[in-house]
Amino acid sequence: MDVLEVSPQVVAPDAFHEVLTLCLGGETYGIDILCVQEIRTFEQPTRLAGSPAYVLGVTNLRGVIVPIVDLRRRFGLEPAFNGNTVTVVLNLKSRTVGVVVDGVSDVLALETTQIRKAPPVGGAIDVSHVTGMVTLDQGSNARMLILIDIASLLSDLGMA
Repeated sequence: MDVLEVSPQVVAPDAFHEVLTLCLGGETYGIDILCVQEIRTFEQPTRLAGSPAYVLGVTNLRGVIVPIVDLRRRFGLEPAFNGNTVTVVLNLKSRTVGVVVDGVSDVLALETTQIRKAPPVGGAIDVSHVTGMVTLDQGSNARMLILIDIASLLSDLGMA
């Protein structure tokens, strides 16, 4: 995939080098690849009574109990699970957390000059968790890649 130039506002250097692209409800998000431990097929976790709707439960991952967060629900989307649904296991400082997404597509190498600052808008996620935006060229169909600080997003939920 090629990356096109977008608006003139640039985020801080070294904000991202490589990102894993996640698909959620028709949008494409990118997270720092250095946070990713592994990508697993979705398996229904064990539900914890009293947990928020976006926390699907916990799973045992090689002896470690890992909380599982549904990013669709966290972003205000209806839950949906299919054959492409995966759990991305993340290492965030000293915590392991799994996030459920509609799918993953690529690992992209981005130059910091390609990353633009996100405009302040309301939405399901606080813009403070959006570290930037990049326009991706897919032939005649360009799309936006929304870069999120997954550690910051999950720390707001008490997960990291």
